[in-house]
Amino acid sequence: MAQVRVMLSYDYNHFEIALSADDYPDLSPNCLRKTAQRLCDEAVRQYIIAKEKCGQRLRLHMERQRIEQEAEEIRKIPADERDARQKATLKSLEDTVYWEQHDYDYEDNFGAKTW
Repeated sequence: MAQVRVMLSYDYNHFEIALSADDYPDLSPNCLRKTAQRLCDEAVRQYIIAKEKCGQRLRLHMERQRIEQEAEEIRKIPADERDARQKATLKSLEDTVYWEQHDYDYEDNFGAKTW
């Protein structure tokens, strides 16, 4: 029984995969190793994207709090007396709410083999 294990460290995180020839009988040991390495590389790529999305989410959250405070004051002004900047601020709050609803989903169909 051939088994390969790939361990990869990136940015203080560890990615590990073990594949067995029993599960993939059509792959040679070298192809099995390459497949495992590709899976780890893909995990690192997805980690990088997810980490960036997390930072964006945090920035959006902080920006939303600031805009909500400002919007609270703007809403006290009658709608017909608001200037363009104030209207844009309210629209910006709507946009922020929209983008907070869209999270990174690892670009895959979970459970389906993509390699």
